Amino acid sequence: MSVAKPLPHDAAKLHVTGAARYIDDIPTPANALHLAFGMSEIARGSYTMNLDAVRAAPGVVAVLTADDLPFANDVSPSVHDEPFLATGAVHYLGQPLFLVVADSHLNARKAARLGTVNYTEETPILTIDEALAANSRFEEGPVIWKKGDVDTALSNAPLQLRGSITMGGQEHFYLEGQAALAFPQEGGDMLVHSSTQHPTEIQHKVAEALGVPMHSVRVEVRRMGGGFGGKESQGNALAVACAVAARALGRPCKMRYDRDDDMMITGKRHDFRIDYVAGYDDTGKLSGVDFTQATRCGWAQDLSLPVADRAMLHADNAYNLPAVRITSHRLKTNTQSATAYRGFGGPQGVLGIERVMDHIASELGIDPVLVRQRNYYAAADRRVDLDPPAPQTTPYHMPVTDFILNEMTERLIETSDYKKRREAIAQWNADQPILKKGIAISPVKFGISFTLSHLNQAGALVHVYQDGSVHMNHGGTEMGQGLFQKIAQVAASRFGIDVSAVKITATDTGKVPNTSATAASSGSDLNGMAVANACDTIRDRIAACLAELHQSRTEDVLFEEGQVTVAGETMSFAQAAMTAYQNRVSLSATGFYKTPGLAWDRTKGTGTPFFYFAQGASVTEVVIDTLTGENRILRTDILHDAGASLNPALDIGQVEGGYVQGAGWLTTEELVWDDKGRLRTHAPSTYKIPACSDRPDVFNVELWDEPNPAQTIYRSKAVGEPPFMLGISAFLALSDAIGACGPNYADLQAPATAEEVLKAIHRARG
Repeated sequence: MSVAKPLPHDAAKLHVTGAARYIDDIPTPANALHLAFGMSEIARGSYTMNLDAVRAAPGVVAVLTADDLPFANDVSPSVHDEPFLATGAVHYLGQPLFLVVADSHLNARKAARLGTVNYTEETPILTIDEALAANSRFEEGPVIWKKGDVDTALSNAPLQLRGSITMGGQEHFYLEGQAALAFPQEGGDMLVHSSTQHPTEIQHKVAEALGVPMHSVRVEVRRMGGGFGGKESQGNALAVACAVAARALGRPCKMRYDRDDDMMITGKRHDFRIDYVAGYDDTGKLSGVDFTQATRCGWAQDLSLPVADRAMLHADNAYNLPAVRITSHRLKTNTQSATAYRGFGGPQGVLGIERVMDHIASELGIDPVLVRQRNYYAAADRRVDLDPPAPQTTPYHMPVTDFILNEMTERLIETSDYKKRREAIAQWNADQPILKKGIAISPVKFGISFTLSHLNQAGALVHVYQDGSVHMNHGGTEMGQGLFQKIAQVAASRFGIDVSAVKITATDTGKVPNTSATAASSGSDLNGMAVANACDTIRDRIAACLAELHQSRTEDVLFEEGQVTVAGETMSFAQAAMTAYQNRVSLSATGFYKTPGLAWDRTKGTGTPFFYFAQGASVTEVVIDTLTGENRILRTDILHDAGASLNPALDIGQVEGGYVQGAGWLTTEELVWDDKGRLRTHAPSTYKIPACSDRPDVFNVELWDEPNPAQTIYRSKAVGEPPFMLGISAFLALSDAIGACGPNYADLQAPATAEEVLKAIHRARG
């Protein structure tokens, strides 16, 4: 079979040679127009505009304001609270006020700076504390989920501690910025090329903006140059802009953000503050924990409610909490509307409980790994002859029936030589006055499925041609993660042919309708099953045809290694396809899949929101300079659970990339707004993502080779988001190193920049 083989990414050669086509590479006609936004220079207030100079600028063809829009003025993915162009009120610095249409990208950008805007400025709400004080939020009050009697558990606990951790947001920093291209068609139809993770969302918003049914808009996505959640909803504005201008002017229109504009306009990861109170005993075993999660959502709701929900859903991470209360504040501020980002709130929730584990270990003076292991969920016993034990449940009352981190952690401790290295680091820190080392383990248990249950569905369209070649299309999008290659391997395996015979085609709403976003780590799970379903339908038709011709049974027809065998006769798959075609058998089929067993009540905070859990653990060793705060990751060892991997090479790449991105979130990537609401870190010169030199010098990654007990495609597991949280071990290792500097708890905050490391060192020293 083609699955489980470590095949290279289908477009790897195109990527490295520069031949891969992105939105900005699509040839446009000579009469194509280019677009740019004029943006607000204040964070909150009202305004009036004079755009005469913009209209008179060289190359400008048209200037559009909200009054010029023919239909819906909205690009929100949720509650229609995000106007495409502002309507007299400003809600954040960088909000689009007007749209310039010009003959070149440069002319459009230059003209957009020429508008005369008079503002009546109001005091913006920028921080979590300001939003709490003003009761500025997206729901009437906090959302509260609980399990057990938390107050009694805390009051009866032998020991108790409290603390708080802040964690900053994160810029997606995809290599390809936001971009869209619209071609007007006959009859008022519109073809849109968009760099988006959610083609159906683009189709929906463009149709609303044009006042047409969705069938009049076709969206095509061949690939993105990275997405990470930033292209789930943030591409709506560009696609709508291009479509509205193309309809009004009858000419193709293209829009791509300059990097500075991209960072000023689009949403980022939600930043959080998590306060905690924990009750525990002298072994580190938790009896109860009370979390208060406050998240800065920005000016519009966007996807903030499900992001905050997922943070709550992962407040337990890998730990069986007997009593827990999670209180979540979803706060409205005059900043960019925070949006989807790899992990979708999960990393923030996980960091909260991991901080508790480290804090307890520090107070008790014991190895943090022991505290973690003593609080883990119990390992699943898969022997069928045993009576099932009483179910252990998450804070949202979902049974945890397949927990493998006990054995995974033990193996990782052994393979990483953790115990000896920890002893060596203790000796190093005793001998070295300036450079201090630290080491830490962090686990992850991440739920796989969309928490909005109806999104857990996918469709596919598969054609087999008479020469045996296969044309495959599904609702997932390719953003560098290798989804297309994995799904091609699935299709090849269903037909028993080589993957080279399968043509991977662009995602297209005209071929597969009502697609869910490629998000929630569900791309392979959903689309793999849908493609398998379509392929099986065609394969069974071919088998039935051949069985009838050879007076054999359908189930005796074998498809393997490019051959088809029936009644002792072997033919190539191409010959089998030709035979079926000549006998008037349909060689085209749609496939569909919906994830079974999901039931979730977000209001009550109870149910089964996830099909299964992906798990993993990482060990990271770091060194810090106590004089400057400079720090480096020296070594990382990872053991990650990908089930029966569809493609180990791609999965290991996802684990490596996820870890580095997660470590970047918590160490170098710092978003800074000034007191006027202007994002000061809006370019590569002021915002530092991890570079090649920041990766660990020793980087060992191994996949846990065990099939998924859940009935996923070939028993694989999702691997997009879960590895991101393995980067938390880098943050914890920094905290461990700082702990060697003095008697007090380090109380490190995130991101752990050099400045923050120095502050924590001073706190540790007292």
